[in-house]
Amino acid sequence: MNTRIIRDIPFNLVEGDLEVSIEYGDGRVTDAWSAGTLYRGFENLMKGRGPLDGLVMTPRICGICSTTHLFAAARALDAIAGLTPPDNAVRVRNVALMAEHVQSDVRQSVLMYMAAFAHPAHAGHPLYDEALRRYAPAAGSSAIDAIRETKRVLEVVAILGGQWPHSSFMVPGGIAFAPSQANLLQCQQLVGAYRAWYERRVLGCPIERWREVDSRAALDVWLAESSAHRDSETGFLLRFGRAAGLDAIGAGPNAFLSYGSLDLPQETAVVAQTRQLVAAGFARGNAVAAFDAAGIAEDVSHAWYRNHGTLHPAAGETDPYASAQEGRAYSWIKAPRYAGQAVETGPLAEAVIDGRPLFADIVSAGRTSALARQLARLTRPATLLPAMEIWLQELIEDHGAPIIVGDGQVPDGEGAGLLQAARGALGHWVRIENGRIARYQVITPTAWNGSPRDATGQRGAWEEAILGTPVANPDNPIEAGHVIRSFDPCLVCAVHTVRRRV
Repeated sequence: MNTRIIRDIPFNLVEGDLEVSIEYGDGRVTDAWSAGTLYRGFENLMKGRGPLDGLVMTPRICGICSTTHLFAAARALDAIAGLTPPDNAVRVRNVALMAEHVQSDVRQSVLMYMAAFAHPAHAGHPLYDEALRRYAPAAGSSAIDAIRETKRVLEVVAILGGQWPHSSFMVPGGIAFAPSQANLLQCQQLVGAYRAWYERRVLGCPIERWREVDSRAALDVWLAESSAHRDSETGFLLRFGRAAGLDAIGAGPNAFLSYGSLDLPQETAVVAQTRQLVAAGFARGNAVAAFDAAGIAEDVSHAWYRNHGTLHPAAGETDPYASAQEGRAYSWIKAPRYAGQAVETGPLAEAVIDGRPLFADIVSAGRTSALARQLARLTRPATLLPAMEIWLQELIEDHGAPIIVGDGQVPDGEGAGLLQAARGALGHWVRIENGRIARYQVITPTAWNGSPRDATGQRGAWEEAILGTPVANPDNPIEAGHVIRSFDPCLVCAVHTVRRRV
């Protein structure tokens, strides 16, 4: 007889407060409900303020990816004012954003994802003792090393932006001040040192060698090739994850979204398929279609908001309403959909839409999994670091070139700032009327990945991904944790009240 058991899981090792209720039967998860227990009120806080206030306030949405929110806010104002920042401003904005990405990818992997490998539930795993030595919180060798090295590379954002987190150096039409030659040389040294450490400790090989890994078969060859590869953080993720079965769980909706990011300067040595280093697109499996921002809409049928219908964020409403009479609602996160589809966003989506051969092969073989998703995150810096080095060198060579256009004024109008945050697609939609913000809507990556159901009953990405996950102990479903953490949840982007629902 199939006995159904409901368990509420308050998640740790994620950013912010997340609860997931699972239905469990016959040793597997049969259904799931993801609840963001924090209310995000920034959209309403912004109303009536001056157009530039978003550059100061919205980076406070998140202390982890504040540069990304600043970038999105600035891009929205660029669009309203009809401004295209000059090349050096594009380079500085990009390098700061990428520094935030490359530290976040490693911190989340080592300090949150692989930290769970040291959980006593894995005591029977053949690599458990090594996992303890590496990832025991505040004591493991890899944990300590990751904290030290990621802290150093974040100095790049502080140098270029004046501080980290919550800098406000991006302004309509460019950046507020030009870094000196000494500043740029210091950034160059920091990025070079981080790349050397990343290659030695995280990849166990030069980035150029990693880029040759273009299939699952080539990945196996790489892993067996040397002890440096096997003992790297990437090698250990693969060895531990495969033995734990993480390559067989967490598939998700098999639909991927990227807004695109990191515009190329008009003159640059960086080469990409499009005018962005990270391509925009929507994919079903490996079938990639062009991205159309008009396809985005938010459903609130299962969230604690008054239901004004399914709306594009440019016309969206954030009207909180929580009532015990609303039995279907279970989250403060809305349900964004693209062309009516639940999608996942983040490093794996970027890799699929960019057509990176290794991840295209994984997806084409139907092997999308928690392990593939985490592998994409841990190895994304291999794509970003070389471009960072090129743009810093170009800034040094072109020092003194313009950093801003326009007069700093923002006219009435509407605009959107869309780009890829560390965790995926981030959008700010802004309307200015009579010199004031009349509407401000934000959709974060975790809203895409951690959304509740929509009016059709379609689950969000990680609600779908967790289905079928085998659970050895329903009182400690660590397997479910591995799936959901592979999306790198960031609930702090939905913060303001913390009250457990009754």
